[in-house]
Amino acid sequence: MTTELVLVANITAHSGKGAELKTALEALLVPTRAEVGCLQYDLHQDNKNAEAFVYFERWSNYDVWQDHMKTDHINAFLEVTKDVIAEFNVTELHKIG
Repeated sequence: MTTELVLVANITAHSGKGAELKTALEALLVPTRAEVGCLQYDLHQDNKNAEAFVYFERWSNYDVWQDHMKTDHINAFLEVTKDVIAEFNVTELHKIG
């Protein structure tokens, strides 16, 4: 049995780049949700900081997430946002109860 992977990705734009980052993040929703093994892929924006975003993700296992990170849409996102993102942290979790 494989363990479901839960991720919390915190992404913050450089000052003044929040709208640009939001557009790029929103463009990932449809293609990512269509990927095999994607159980949940939800984007959130901080209520007090319009330049801070959080993805809450659930993947069927670690390997399918690694496949996701190699997709064309992720590579395009990373290229388009290389001068937009100030901070990008991903926390890998597993459910215990």
